[in-house]
Amino acid sequence: MKEVLKTASLHDYVSSAAELVEEALAGRMFILVDDEDRENEGDLVIPAQFATPDVINFMARHARGLICLAMTRARVEKLGL
Repeated sequence: MKEVLKTASLHDYVSSAAELVEEALAGRMFILVDDEDRENEGDLVIPAQFATPDVINFMARHARGLICLAMTRARVEKLGL
């Protein structure tokens, strides 16, 4: 019997913005990718309130990039950064 391999479409792997919002609200990490014509990279994203030490460790061990946190100017000033 001959096997037929299905070619996956990009849409099989890419979520809508609404789906990503659902993931974030549920506290699940997701990969946010930019355009192929830009940096063509992906970032692990999770809302800060769900960023446990285990999550940060996973990011550091498996993604091997910078771990960033977005803050408002007011919060930065309050923390004295």
